[in-house]
Amino acid sequence: MQQTKECTSKKKDIKKKTEETKDGGKAMVYTVTFNPALDYVVRMDEDLLPGMTNRSASEEYYFGGKGINVSIVLAELGIKSTALGFVAGFTGRAIEDGVAEAGINTDFIHLKEGLSRINVKLKALEEETEINAQGPVIDEDSQMQLLKKLSKLVEGDMLILAGSIPGSLPNDVYEKILYMLMGKGIEFIVDATRDLLTNVLKYHPFLVKPNNYELEDIVGRPLNTEEEIYKGALELQERGARNVLVSMAEKGAILVDEYGKRHKIGVPDGEVRNSVGAGDSMIAGFIAGYMKTKDYDQALKLGAAAGSATAFSDGLAKADYIEELYKNVGKWG
Repeated sequence: MQQTKECTSKKKDIKKKTEETKDGGKAMVYTVTFNPALDYVVRMDEDLLPGMTNRSASEEYYFGGKGINVSIVLAELGIKSTALGFVAGFTGRAIEDGVAEAGINTDFIHLKEGLSRINVKLKALEEETEINAQGPVIDEDSQMQLLKKLSKLVEGDMLILAGSIPGSLPNDVYEKILYMLMGKGIEFIVDATRDLLTNVLKYHPFLVKPNNYELEDIVGRPLNTEEEIYKGALELQERGARNVLVSMAEKGAILVDEYGKRHKIGVPDGEVRNSVGAGDSMIAGFIAGYMKTKDYDQALKLGAAAGSATAFSDGLAKADYIEELYKNVGKWG
């Protein structure tokens, strides 16, 4: 999620332009958000009283969805991307305009019926309550339009598929997309759960990013130690994933890279204010770090800095804060 502010253009170490691919062309990054949302955040100074009239202390709105989150943080890090997906009605137009104002190229498909969803986030004194809407029905013609757009991706491009899918889409939509694009030299990043993730491992995605609980669910056993999590990540690699990044909240993250090397990183000190978008920010930081350095250790550091910066902020992380944490990574716990 992210407010509609234009991205800063300050020249910083982590805000370099997208690196050229080996053939001399520009690698393009695409994100797909199947069910974007306008997130309406209501903050309260007291506990929520069900069945009663409650007064807010402040309100905010953000334009969200996992793919959109990745695009916005990539923009903060100087990486251009195109946001794809489906929008509908006046809320869809607001989402599209807001994402564009954040400096991101948009190429959404406009559905003929329905409204893009509004999610209500109630942040009371002690508890948080969320009401997430279902979103519009995505008709078959619109689904084919998305596949047609994706079919134009070329060698060196990067495609990020993140999050769950609406009920109106087939359960194998991720798999269909990767099958259509396999063999074209496109790098796939997949952040999903259960079958959505495991069914695409055979297409050798460049990166998958489960958290430790999602990894437990996939491998079917508890993963209580770092060594057990490492072995679980190896299983995903053995099934086809090139790089496996496992986020572990306050315990940091583990990366098993495509060369079999294990990387571990902790977390910086800070007050967790927001969990929404932290994983998406980690993916964005990792991608930006890898595109600029081709070094997995540096990619992990920037990914962890971006994820932590969002966790310590009210919205998605800004470049200045990511830079501050990244420069001090050696001091992390």
